[in-house]
Amino acid sequence: MRHLGNLLTELEHKIPKQELINEAISRSSVGWHIEHSLLTINLIIDQLKRSNPNDYEWKFNLRKLFIFTINKIPRGRAQSPNSVRPKNDFTTETLKKHLEAVKEKIKELQTLNPNAYFTHPFFGKLNLKPTIKFLKIHTKHHIDIVNDIIGRSSHTTNKTAANNDTARTKP
Repeated sequence: MRHLGNLLTELEHKIPKQELINEAISRSSVGWHIEHSLLTINLIIDQLKRSNPNDYEWKFNLRKLFIFTINKIPRGRAQSPNSVRPKNDFTTETLKKHLEAVKEKIKELQTLNPNAYFTHPFFGKLNLKPTIKFLKIHTKHHIDIVNDIIGRSSHTTNKTAANNDTARTKP
């Protein structure tokens, strides 16, 4: 699987298309998926840094095993927690700034204790190595959605030109 930095570069290349929406693929715009991915990475790294590695304890989780084995998140199966749902007040410029901040923040992963962890709502506690794997799988999931939105351009609308309600709840 590709390095997280490479996935961020791929997201960066999609920013100019941030206003595109294709409701056949997702009710959310390309920009929403980019911002959601950045918010997720940012929040998880913050949680890793705040965790107490001594409190980490591995537990078997069948859902985690399945997702980590296929390296893919099935679409439409879960909703994002409110803490990582974009507020739709992002612009091309704010996405670029947020992306640069996240690129810097991922460098901090190298300095963390291997048992630093975050608690995933479905997978439970993930220490550093599986957390990085999850971030890659999650980011790739949203890149795939973005590519599908952009790729089906004949059915895609510009959210401002179409005057769409961009307060989306489902990615």
